[in-house]
Amino acid sequence: MKIENYIAQLLYRYQCVTVPGFGAFLTEIQSAQLVESSHSFFPPKKLISFNAYLKNNDGLLANHIAQTEKTSYEYAVSAIQYEVFNWKKTLQETGVFSIKNVGDFCLNADRNLIFTPYDQTNYLSSSFGLSPFVSPLVKREIFEQQLEALEENDTIQLVPEHKNKYTFLKYAAIFVLGLGLTATVGYPIYQNEIETQKIIVETAVQRQVQNKIQEATFFIESPIPAVTLTVKEGKLPYHIMAGAFRDETNAQRIFENLSEKGYKAKRIERNKYGLYPVLYGSFTTYAEAEKLKNEIRAKENPQAWILIESL
Repeated sequence: MKIENYIAQLLYRYQCVTVPGFGAFLTEIQSAQLVESSHSFFPPKKLISFNAYLKNNDGLLANHIAQTEKTSYEYAVSAIQYEVFNWKKTLQETGVFSIKNVGDFCLNADRNLIFTPYDQTNYLSSSFGLSPFVSPLVKREIFEQQLEALEENDTIQLVPEHKNKYTFLKYAAIFVLGLGLTATVGYPIYQNEIETQKIIVETAVQRQVQNKIQEATFFIESPIPAVTLTVKEGKLPYHIMAGAFRDETNAQRIFENLSEKGYKAKRIERNKYGLYPVLYGSFTTYAEAEKLKNEIRAKENPQAWILIESL
């Protein structure tokens, strides 16, 4: 089972998607951007980052897989463990690994995991349908040239009027007096207007700060209904098969032989094909089963294989 598609589906709905045993993908909303050098506009989007320390199973991914595939929660957890095991194996062998539509992983010189997000997919659902675009530069040279020509050609000449100097002084005194009254009355109004605008701006800034603080915590917009899960203790879903026998006597003989060799051998009830399966042992994790399977193949049984099933 490939779980990449399920991770991508959850990134549209949640801010944190944890892959048990591997790490967590975190998202942060980035506002629209303008790149002046290229005249490019970019819509709001989700930035994806990776935290290798958040590995505990929160049930989100497994529950989503179980509901989508219409299977059990335990099987979904086993499928995730198997996929994570293959991821780590690929990283150890090649040093690089990619999750489709999510990002690329690689190991640096210190064998630390480096994540590079895939920026071609926007996981912000409110920006669906919006794509980056380039706006051509608006040229204003022609308008500026016409304005300069107009200023050069149209010269305004002032022709002074000859009036009685006393009349001029009278009107000048009235103008100065009116200007003083206007300044006396208008300046307090102007100051009050500035204080009012200042209060409005400060209120808006405080409101934005409060909104940012509230958005800083993780939230789930459309949570999946809570599911009560009952997991049996001691469940061992990974089994190493020694063989399946038509004759029950042969199955019993192989079982006793494996037990004498120190294996925690088991027998399973007759299956629908009329065969009696015999197991080398059962394990809680795929890694444990894989390790013993390789040892058995090298020493005594090249046909040993792993069965993933809740028995």
